[in-house]
Amino acid sequence: MTTEPASAAAPAHPGGERPRRDVLLSIGALLLGMLLAALDQTIVATALPTIVSDLGGLDHLSWVVTAYLLAATAATPLWGKLGDLYGRKKLFQTAIGLFLVGSVLCGIAQDMPQLIGFRALQGLGGGGLMTLSMAIVGDLVPPRERGRYQGLFGAVFGATSVLGPLLGGFFTEHLDWRWVFYINVPVGAVALVVVALALHIPTGRRFHRIDYLGTLLIAGVAMCLVLLTSLGGTSWPWLSWQTLGLALLAAVALALFIRVERRASEPVLPLGLFRSRTFTLCSVIGFVVGFAMFGAMTYLPTFLQVVHGITPTMSGVHMLPMVAGMLLSTTVSGQLVSHTGRWKIFPVAGTAVTAGGLLLLHGLDTTSSTLEMSLCFFVFGLGLGLVMQVLVLAVQNAVGYENLGVATSGASFFRSIGASFGVAVFGAVFTSLLSGNLASALRGAQLPPGTTPATLQQDPRAVGELPSNVREGVLDAYSSAITDVFLYAVPVALVAFVLALFLREQPLRDSVRTPDASETLATHPVERSSEEELSRALSVLSTREGRHDLYERIGERARVDLRPAACWMLLRIRHEGSVQPSLLADRTWVPRDVITAGARQLEEKGLAEREGLSLVLTADGRGAAVRLGQARENSLAELLGDWWTPERPRDLTELVHELNEEIGGSVGDCPRGEPVDHHHPRVG
Repeated sequence: MTTEPASAAAPAHPGGERPRRDVLLSIGALLLGMLLAALDQTIVATALPTIVSDLGGLDHLSWVVTAYLLAATAATPLWGKLGDLYGRKKLFQTAIGLFLVGSVLCGIAQDMPQLIGFRALQGLGGGGLMTLSMAIVGDLVPPRERGRYQGLFGAVFGATSVLGPLLGGFFTEHLDWRWVFYINVPVGAVALVVVALALHIPTGRRFHRIDYLGTLLIAGVAMCLVLLTSLGGTSWPWLSWQTLGLALLAAVALALFIRVERRASEPVLPLGLFRSRTFTLCSVIGFVVGFAMFGAMTYLPTFLQVVHGITPTMSGVHMLPMVAGMLLSTTVSGQLVSHTGRWKIFPVAGTAVTAGGLLLLHGLDTTSSTLEMSLCFFVFGLGLGLVMQVLVLAVQNAVGYENLGVATSGASFFRSIGASFGVAVFGAVFTSLLSGNLASALRGAQLPPGTTPATLQQDPRAVGELPSNVREGVLDAYSSAITDVFLYAVPVALVAFVLALFLREQPLRDSVRTPDASETLATHPVERSSEEELSRALSVLSTREGRHDLYERIGERARVDLRPAACWMLLRIRHEGSVQPSLLADRTWVPRDVITAGARQLEEKGLAEREGLSLVLTADGRGAAVRLGQARENSLAELLGDWWTPERPRDLTELVHELNEEIGGSVGDCPRGEPVDHHHPRVG
């Protein structure tokens, strides 16, 4: 098989650029796919109390979330590498199909075991949607423009964090909880049609030895431990043959996994990463963040709807302060780290605030006001957000280039596993506490015919039909069971706080100060190679530079006395062979008078000449373009910091050269404006 650089997409059209309409349609389809996967992580939470009342099985409530998370996490590495082997377009269509089939089956599920199984199928498709949509962006657009499009994916993640609880509540209250799953069908169908018609990506393949056995074993370890923690002490006694068998099976699977990973040519999780103190500590801390975040998000809607009688829609509104706190602290911490280069304070402060937030949540009860609940939710979200982004930065900064991609996805992998464990453990603790609380609250109480502690636990809606004197005790039982779960999570958060104190703060490389939302908000990892990860980081970093200032700097470095727009045009002509200034104005955001002035300057200085309506380079122009290209390449190399050493890997040099060739003079690289006369302001 041939190997195709991840950073370079084969041009689909003459001139090296795809029609903008095709790119936008394709990106729109990818965003729809990402929307499906991201939305399904949050939309179900507010519907869970109603689902339990309809299907029964409150003790299995957590598995509706856990099954999805586990399946998506386990499948992610396979989707990424299978896409390299067999083509990402077909795999993306397969992922959408799997997700839609799973959604329809979830919608028609008649009992809780069916729903849990179909959620796992949905999770398999969701893992592919998340992974492949991010990878296909690299096939569609040059690196310089990827930063802008990846920002759209970040916006989708942020939007689903807000919209998920709201839509879940709306569908549950005004239609039916099954529409939480059915809504995926029309959105996914549109994505399938657009992908089939508009998505045209390179067919080059990259050879991989896929670690099927390692993936299966690590998924088996996670499944055994989640089953053990969720069913032990509830469905089975802790010392029963079932729990002991699961513990033994998990130990055997872990031992086999370690043996397999030592011999695998492309291990799903290289064991050498754990020799890095930062990676190991960040993995454990990330596990705790996922544990607390999804454990709480699963049971807060139950607290709001059952204990406070809030409608499903309004329970989504009540959870917005938590989402706002998380998004605020994630954004602010990322900006501060980028500006100061200091990062250790954020995981330390974040784990402490998260522990404080859990304590505040423990203090809520049946009499808590809306303001009090909102403040508690906000503090909890604030703590989570302080940790999420910085952990990815710290891990990227601690590993060598050869492990950059797998370390990034590995850090997210542990947060995903933590999320699965958090939901399962919170569920087991909640079920155990609620059983005892209900038994105490209903001892000696006169209950309506057919009502027992078991029926109240299976159908939370039945609580509202109890006599007022009994209902108060039952609501206290529910409230105490849920809030005590948060108390039991506090020691786990404090362990993460202590571990964060042992993190060693190392100066940050500029090239890895740019984790995107797929790494900081997603619950399961996005699989990328080191080359893909570094390509993304460099493209986002260079996007953040002022375009006008960039060309002013490289013009000075190359000793070329030209306007920034003229420098940009010079590189563009070198890249394409010729350009028509009149058409260029229609295809970019640069004002026509800026392009005209740049073209005129190139002609006046003898660097370009006319051939019909097009500009081509003269001999002097080719020399100036070579110097500009070298200056642009040097500016990219400087972003690599201490990776750019004489001993650097050869493929790192090739990557920078390929990126420079591809982004030099690209549309997304153009300066948006500059002074051409006294009436045209200079814009950076």
